[in-house]
Amino acid sequence: MTQIQEFLNSIGALFTNLFVYPDWRNIIDVAILAILIYNAIKLVVHTRSNSLFKGIAVVLLLAWLSSALRISAVSWLLNQILSMGLVVLVILFQPEFRRALDQLGRSKLMRRLFGLNSPGSVEEEDVERPVTEIVRAMTNMARKKIGALIVVERVTGLGDVIETGTRVDAEISGALIENIFEPNTPLHDGAMIIRNRRINAAACILPLSEDPNISRDLGTRHRAGIGITETTDAVAMIVSEETGIISMAREGRLTRHLDARSLTILLTELFTPERSMYSLLGNTRRREEREDEE
Repeated sequence: MTQIQEFLNSIGALFTNLFVYPDWRNIIDVAILAILIYNAIKLVVHTRSNSLFKGIAVVLLLAWLSSALRISAVSWLLNQILSMGLVVLVILFQPEFRRALDQLGRSKLMRRLFGLNSPGSVEEEDVERPVTEIVRAMTNMARKKIGALIVVERVTGLGDVIETGTRVDAEISGALIENIFEPNTPLHDGAMIIRNRRINAAACILPLSEDPNISRDLGTRHRAGIGITETTDAVAMIVSEETGIISMAREGRLTRHLDARSLTILLTELFTPERSMYSLLGNTRRREEREDEE
């Protein structure tokens, strides 16, 4: 009997015991199983593995029907396919398993257990200056239609990505950012990585997203920005070389047509994750009022 068949039989026995011999252990077991199945479906429902997941469900259903109806030839064939069991699933859903483990590792519970909570409160001046420099650089590059890709590292480390580029290790400066992405310069092609509110590296190579639903109007720079956010919790900011549109990729989703104000709010949130969005909006309004008074 295959591993998958044993698993299905165990599930059937579990639900049978739940109704015939109700016990608090069975209720907890079913609740945990329901949560795992829900999160597994949620993980693949909007990815290219969605169709693959449906195909596997159909094969499992056919295997159960052929066994129940005693259709020996079909049952034998499907059993041979399912005999490889969990090994095939790990190979087919490797990106999804990696993403699930990554999300588990950076969950609030794990961060508290391993002492990976967000750093203490950050002074407003320490956040305002780099945010202002990045916003100024991106708006200037958008006006000049200079392509740019900036990735902000969060909990998930980007050391393997940093190794593909050139170390910079400099304070965030609008002039430096614009100079790095200036066309025909050595570091303009690739991504800039920001770690701990410092420019850590430039000209880094990012994995491209293979999502077929991405618009064909978006080029390699946007696909790279989306790709890095699909496998990590990093946030990517992109300036289109063709249109000058500023976009932000987060959790595999792309938000386009950002202006200076919305970009300021989003960057302030990234650099001060412990603060609420309402305080961020209030601080942004106060900053704008001070600028108007000046």
